Amino acid sequence: MNLKQLSQMLGLSQTTVSRALNGYPEVNRETRERVLQAVRETGYRPNKAAQRLATGKAGSLGLVMPTAPGHPSDVHFGEFLTGLGEEALRHDFHFVITPADPNDEVGALRRLAISGNVDALFVAYMRGHDPRLDMLKSLSIPFVVHGRSIGSEPDYPYLDIDNEAAFYDATKLLLQLGHRRFAVMNGPEHLDFAIRRKMGVGAALAERGLTLDEVCVTHTAMTDEQGLFAMERFLQLPERPTAILCSSTVLALGAIRIINQAGLKLGEDISLIAHDDVLPLLKPENFSVPLTTTRSPLRAAGVRIAERLIGQIKDLGSYPEQELWKAELIVRASTGAAPAG
Repeated sequence: MNLKQLSQMLGLSQTTVSRALNGYPEVNRETRERVLQAVRETGYRPNKAAQRLATGKAGSLGLVMPTAPGHPSDVHFGEFLTGLGEEALRHDFHFVITPADPNDEVGALRRLAISGNVDALFVAYMRGHDPRLDMLKSLSIPFVVHGRSIGSEPDYPYLDIDNEAAFYDATKLLLQLGHRRFAVMNGPEHLDFAIRRKMGVGAALAERGLTLDEVCVTHTAMTDEQGLFAMERFLQLPERPTAILCSSTVLALGAIRIINQAGLKLGEDISLIAHDDVLPLLKPENFSVPLTTTRSPLRAAGVRIAERLIGQIKDLGSYPEQELWKAELIVRASTGAAPAG
């Protein structure tokens, strides 16, 4: 069934049906529901090319995916995309994913924006002083950033979690349990979230007159293998840390393997807190010793960013320009009192 046939069946003009499908506010609710019910019953799908000609909208969200030989993939990004997809599906929006060399993301974003194939962009993996922001702000296309860029003027639309506060709160809990020797397994050091998480740890330690020894900090891709390597190194230090903060449950998976191999007890000899992005295949409560975590659901962030972008494209209402979500500290058995000595 095409648009003309659907319009004839409903006794409405093609323009009215098209506007109802695309969420234009001048179409009343009763008409929109009638059109949507007919779509459900007939299985009608709009022709994207014709829809673009009629509305000037592509019905697509764009993102650039950095990739190159040796460039690590990220399980966390898949969970975020799932949330983005859930909301896009509700509005019959598509994704346009452009692979790009990690050193050419600015150019790739610009080319995607001017291609006419997308109505809006979203950007992730924010860095300090991120060079993509100035280019994005120069465009006439809507965009939302997942994260923030420390050192950049905070005048851009974003959704982020308060990474500094999350790791500040986690460190405070461990300090209250008597820990004094800390280590951090962090993400890549150029990424904004890693910078802020390290700042949160440092701020909490400074309140107790303590400092974070750089030999007890790693900056790596967030994989279980890297967590394993980092924990091996920490256990070889003259004074091994008793409190570990991990930027991901994936890092924690490798770290705990080494803790167990060393004959140490998690929550007794060593306490560990991981940042939990509610990964469905790696639930912190299902670890042999349930993990204390700072919880921030990536899928919900994906849903919210899609909601904001599509809402702006369709003029569905006003949305906050900037959102900073608070992470929740969930205390489980992987944290306990500091061991004596």
